[in-house]
Amino acid sequence: MSEFGYIPEAPEQSFGNNKGIFTPKDIYDLTRADKYTNYGQLELIETQTVSGASQVDFTDLGTYNVHFATFSNIRGSSTNTVLYLRVSNDSGVTYQSSGYQIAYFTRNTFGSNTDGRSTSYSAMFCSYPVGDSTNEGTNGYVYMYNLLDSSKYSFSTIQASMLDSSPYLNCTFGSNVKPTAETHNAIRFLLSGGTMSGTISLYGIKEYS
Repeated sequence: MSEFGYIPEAPEQSFGNNKGIFTPKDIYDLTRADKYTNYGQLELIETQTVSGASQVDFTDLGTYNVHFATFSNIRGSSTNTVLYLRVSNDSGVTYQSSGYQIAYFTRNTFGSNTDGRSTSYSAMFCSYPVGDSTNEGTNGYVYMYNLLDSSKYSFSTIQASMLDSSPYLNCTFGSNVKPTAETHNAIRFLLSGGTMSGTISLYGIKEYS
C-alpha cells in the first residue's frame, strides 16, 4: 500500500527524519503521531474568556521553556488603564508585586510618544491604554522565557495595538524581566485598576532535543 509518497512501502517516519512527498492528510496524520518535523509548534494550554474579572490566572504552565500568550479585545471597567502581568513562585497562591524591570515604547496616530522604563516596578508591562468602550479593546501578545527554569531570570517581550477614547490608534512594544533566578510556575494578567473583559489564550512552544 502506498504511504507518504512511496510505493509500495514507506520508510519509517520520525521527527527530524521525514522522507517522501506528503499529502495534507499525510502531514495531519504524522503531526498527530508527533512524527512530523515542525519546529516551534504552538500547543494550546488554556483559553479564558472573562467578563468583569479582577484578574486572569494561569496555574498550569506545562513543561515548556517558552510560553506565548495572546490577549484579544481586553477592555476595562474604566478608561486608560494598563494591562500587567505578574508571576508566582508558589503555584498561584501569591503573585509577586515588586522587583520587575520594564522598558517599553508607545506611539499613537496623534503623534505623541510614551517612553516608559523602570528598574523597580510592580509588574511586567503588557499594554496601554486599555479603554472601557466596545471598540477600545487592546489586542496583542507576550512571549515569556525561562519561567520554569530555576537557574534563570524570567523575561518577556510584548507587542500590542489599541484604541483610546480620543479615538486614536496606539501601538506599543517592549520587554520585561523578573531578575530573580527561581521557578515561576503561575502567571496573572490584571489591570492597573478595576475589572477586565476579553479573551486570553496561553500556549507553550514545543521543543525537541
